[in-house]
Amino acid sequence: MTMAGNAIGNHFRITTFGESHGRAIGAVIDGVRPGLPIDLAFIQHELERRRPGQSKLTTSRQETDQVEILSGVYEGRTTGTPICMIVWNKDQQPKAYEKLKDVFRPGHAGFTYLAKYGISDYRGGGRSSGRETAARVAAGAVAKNILARRGIEIIGHTMEAAGVRAKTFDRSVIEQNPLRCADPLAAKVMERRVLKAKKEGDSVGGVVEVIVMNPPLGLGEPVFDKLEADLAKALMSIGAIKGFEVGNGFAAARLKGSRNNDPMYVEKGTGRVRTRTNNAGGIAGGISNGEDIIVRIAVKPPSSIRKEQETVTVEGAPAVITVGGRHDPCICPRVVPVAEGMVALTLIDHMTRQRLLARKSKLQDLRDTIDLIDHNIVLLLSERQGLVRQIGALKKKRGSRVLDKGREQAVLKKQLGVARDLRLDVRFVEQMFRAVFKLAKTSQRELVDR
Repeated sequence: MTMAGNAIGNHFRITTFGESHGRAIGAVIDGVRPGLPIDLAFIQHELERRRPGQSKLTTSRQETDQVEILSGVYEGRTTGTPICMIVWNKDQQPKAYEKLKDVFRPGHAGFTYLAKYGISDYRGGGRSSGRETAARVAAGAVAKNILARRGIEIIGHTMEAAGVRAKTFDRSVIEQNPLRCADPLAAKVMERRVLKAKKEGDSVGGVVEVIVMNPPLGLGEPVFDKLEADLAKALMSIGAIKGFEVGNGFAAARLKGSRNNDPMYVEKGTGRVRTRTNNAGGIAGGISNGEDIIVRIAVKPPSSIRKEQETVTVEGAPAVITVGGRHDPCICPRVVPVAEGMVALTLIDHMTRQRLLARKSKLQDLRDTIDLIDHNIVLLLSERQGLVRQIGALKKKRGSRVLDKGREQAVLKKQLGVARDLRLDVRFVEQMFRAVFKLAKTSQRELVDR
């Protein structure tokens, strides 16, 4: 019997490979169109958020999780061929699991793998290990990178851990505490309880929420490929996830329709249909409605604990087990970037399907496209300013002048020629570039004059 099910997605598809204590893990992404810029530093940053050894709340396994792109990217841009990314395992210790070779660990997949396939990788769980999620994060980072260029943000955070639930939401503090909690006060209580459980040789679970800001309208394919159905599959495929909800989720079962329905209105200025509340979590009828998409997952307590547990050997004899070694007392903070990545991959896959529909644009479609272009203009302006500051730093180091009229005139001449070819208003384009030059000179002067 083959071990299938290592891929997810229809048009934007990823396949992960590798084992916890094997030589490496990785992912192959198929369906990425050519010419897209790939930010390797961002992919590495996302892996840093997931990697072990971040704090006293995580496993002490020391992995740098340095990503290497083997194919599909040339000179920083996608080629349209499969992107293969690999992360080499540097701190694997398979011998540490020798004493567990012939006994099942409660809560782990050893028994079910052996029963199904006749073989089980006892070295940290092999494919069933949380180590596999590093490959998901690398692939998800590519998806997040593409989404960000379209103004779509994905924010994950620990909403609950060790029975403590966040009461406030401040996204600026999420990466400032080891729980990745958006409530700084709750984060401190969570941390104390997690450390208490760790000291007792136990572990705790929690709830992770993922919010998609500025999502596209119309994602989702009724009936069996509803957006929330695919999000559920993507998130529930993460090890240790035991529950999923969207919007009000299970709380909706305790509400009347008059409370759970989202009142609708037309937004002034844009003509967009909006909802005054978001109990549906941004999805209605399996299709995104343009509001923030909000999903939550229940994360079980890690199964590897030092406390004694009743179990059996592979021969069926009764046994008692304690699991030592390097294990997380709570995996919620490390699940956050994994969940963000899986949401991003699902959205990209549905956005690719949406483009394939090639339906005729309506007024709102055109406005949405203009909004996207405007957003990209701002992003490009920000990127330009960053480069301008780098040039300013070099000029300061060399003692060069900020003003460079020759360079400005050359750029202006070239771009006005392009404007004429495109039949744009040349005077408007000239005014725009002169404003950009003025902003650049101001930034450089501020840096040079310090």
